[in-house]
Amino acid sequence: MIRLAYDLLAWRKKRRPSLRRRLLGFLLIPMLLLLVLDALFIYAVALSFSNHVHDRALANDAIALAQLLRHESLPGNLSSQARFLLDYEPQGRDYYAIRSHRQGLLSGNGALALPATPVTVGAPPELYDIRIGRTPLRAATVAMRSPDNTRDVLDVSVAETLRDRHDVAREILVLSISLQLLLIVLLVVLAWLGVNFGLRGLDPLVRRLAQRKQTLAPIDDSDVPVELLPLTQTIDALFARLRELMALHERFVADAAHQLRTPLAGMALHVDRAQSLEGAPLHEALEQIRQLNTRAARTARQLLALTRAQTPRDGDAHLHDIDLARRIPEWVGERVPEALAADVDLGYEGASAPARVRGDPHALQEMLDNLLDNALRYASRNGHVTVGLHADAPRGTIVLHVEDDGPGVPETFLPRLGERFFRAPGTTEDGTGLGLAIVQRIAEQHGASVTYTRARSGGLHVQIRFPKPPARA
Repeated sequence: MIRLAYDLLAWRKKRRPSLRRRLLGFLLIPMLLLLVLDALFIYAVALSFSNHVHDRALANDAIALAQLLRHESLPGNLSSQARFLLDYEPQGRDYYAIRSHRQGLLSGNGALALPATPVTVGAPPELYDIRIGRTPLRAATVAMRSPDNTRDVLDVSVAETLRDRHDVAREILVLSISLQLLLIVLLVVLAWLGVNFGLRGLDPLVRRLAQRKQTLAPIDDSDVPVELLPLTQTIDALFARLRELMALHERFVADAAHQLRTPLAGMALHVDRAQSLEGAPLHEALEQIRQLNTRAARTARQLLALTRAQTPRDGDAHLHDIDLARRIPEWVGERVPEALAADVDLGYEGASAPARVRGDPHALQEMLDNLLDNALRYASRNGHVTVGLHADAPRGTIVLHVEDDGPGVPETFLPRLGERFFRAPGTTEDGTGLGLAIVQRIAEQHGASVTYTRARSGGLHVQIRFPKPPARA
């Protein structure tokens, strides 16, 4: 038995969800509950109606028995007409009582009690509930003048069991429930047909999606039901993200081919040249190959960094609470030996108070490294590069800036900084034009803004303003 229950539970878990079953279950289960409640209500109403009819008949029987007694001599046995009137039960049990106010019980069942309030002559019959043993009864009592003594009053009582009342109520209930069950079956059939007909509205959408090969264009929702528009809009949003990722992939391939073509061609040329040289020219050719190899490696590294920065991410699981006042000096310190080798004074200016932001530490270090690469490359001989960090209290933001004293960029070209492969005209330093593009994308990922201006020394001043971190940070 336990194994059967386990197998049934496993089968239900493996069974795929069905929209038809869900809709029909949603309709059928409430219908069955309503049927149960309706059955109780119908039985209560039918029993009330049956009680009303039987009470009226019982009161009429009491009045009829009283009228028959007006022509009989009491005490004595009842006439055959009166006995026929009182013959209610198939088992032959008659419940009646004729009591005189002066002589007591004249005829009938002495256990048949009178109502709690005395019945007056001329008043309508009094209906009330009594019990004889364990049998519940419904009784009616009417008062009349004694035909033998006008000063005496007779209480004529008749009673019956409740079985006939419940039998009538059950008959009404069975008839009503049968009709309602038939109606529910018809409604379920109509609901099944309606669900199947309604689901046919999905067929055009399914056919259009099945006919698609490699296109990620938005779905034509002109004939899509209103209830399915959220689904098609979600699919369109997914297609848009896929188009973005595919475009990013294609752009990366194109960028890699474009940037790596020149150094690879140069290396091939110098290899051919080195094969025919000896001595100092050979060493010069090998040095050129080494430089081209370094350039190709740096280009590939920057292309990968740009691709990571441009790749959209879901959620913020990669973000952490970072104190830039502690991290920035550490990252700047790692570049000091390189700055000393280039005869550049690399300095840091920042407050000791915590400067917290919500971000990815690896991406932020990549952003700072590209800013320092750009500054160290263009700084003058024996020049200065300054990294600063401060909190803008009125705005509630954190500001990071990097400044060099190099030749700078003309004002007309400052807005284009951050574009891929853009290099200001007249630039003689070696570069790929990807460093500031990486900075721009990483800043956008962190909700920061990047501003390019000319420094007071004439070089380039890059300012990155981080937004106020959320309360959870």
